[in-house]
Amino acid sequence: MKTCIACGMPMKKESDFAMGDTSKAYCIYCAKEDGSMQSFEEKKQSLVNFTIKTQGLDKAVAEKAVENMMRQLPAWKAFF
Repeated sequence: MKTCIACGMPMKKESDFAMGDTSKAYCIYCAKEDGSMQSFEEKKQSLVNFTIKTQGLDKAVAEKAVENMMRQLPAWKAFF
């Protein structure tokens, strides 16, 4: 099983991969419509919004939590 390099999601099924392409290292949630991977800022904002929605955190706390999580992912090593 692969793990998304941009968000850490386990990719178990073909449908979990961007464009259903199992050779891609990122998931459907980290892909743009054209199949390319979202930018750092796009992914960060998406994850902040998701964290606020699912965990009820305020924006500043959500941003800090997302940055700590993204810091550990291969796709974003150069940003930290």
